[in-house]
Amino acid sequence: MANENKVIITLVKSPIGAKKNQKDTLKALGLTKMNKSVEKVNNEFIQGMIKTVGHLVKVEESK
Repeated sequence: MANENKVIITLVKSPIGAKKNQKDTLKALGLTKMNKSVEKVNNEFIQGMIKTVGHLVKVEESK
């Protein structure tokens, strides 16, 4: 468990005008304000969420 891959997700584009499911996905990720970053464990659930809002966020590998 100590060797889990993590990703840093940063909201870089405003969700104004985005679809409701995309806004809900951002809220579930904890991204509520511009340039806010969260660190999440990289698993298939998070990858699906990133795919949904990929055009609004920047994703980086955590060290």
